[in-house]
Amino acid sequence: MSTANAGSGVALWRQVADGIERSIASGTFSHGEKLPGENEIAEIYRVNRHTVRRALATLAERGLVRAERGSGTYVETARLAYPLRSRTRFSEIVGAGGREPRGQLISASDDVATPHLAKLLGLKAAAPLVRIVALRLADRTPICVGTTWLPADRFPNAGQVYERVRSMTKVLAHFDVRDYRRASTRVSAGIVEAADAARLDLALGRPVLIVDSTDVDASDKPLLTTHARFAAERVEFLVENS
Repeated sequence: MSTANAGSGVALWRQVADGIERSIASGTFSHGEKLPGENEIAEIYRVNRHTVRRALATLAERGLVRAERGSGTYVETARLAYPLRSRTRFSEIVGAGGREPRGQLISASDDVATPHLAKLLGLKAAAPLVRIVALRLADRTPICVGTTWLPADRFPNAGQVYERVRSMTKVLAHFDVRDYRRASTRVSAGIVEAADAARLDLALGRPVLIVDSTDVDASDKPLLTTHARFAAERVEFLVENS
């Protein structure tokens, strides 16, 4: 990094942003690394903290860095290669990339099946469901927020189980479902909503990839259906024919 030049004709905040971006591109700051604090960056470039904040905000809007409340600013990690296959397991995918999978329960509640959910789950309309909203991370990085519905008759107290085991695969195993597969996957694009922006550490207006999926057991009986919102800048989907 180098000192900003007030006489260059380029706004100081832009010079700071460009300098940090070059440092990321060159490997001076690696993916997932914490950047120096605002005061240190301000001293390096001989600018004020307001200028640094604007530079970092610009880099965050472009998906190059991520601010974590109370912790600091981190270089965004490399995109996670995320295969979409008949047996899609978040923990296995993240672990295969050398990162630690984590799950965090946001909420669990009783629900009833809308006509759409009833069709997906092979149930009658208004059948009782368990609704689980969870955040999934790779190391410290939020990857997606998923809302999952399961039949309450088959999976009672599934939310409490998830809070303990923090994995949908382990929830199913708790109820003696050892093998399951993806019956359908639908991918679309959207703009992050306010609640998900906070959970995913995304700026409002950033894109998300939306995955609607349904999983079935070995007898092709629907187990669960999920509406997941992925931070588009942190994943790349790989469609595998298997």
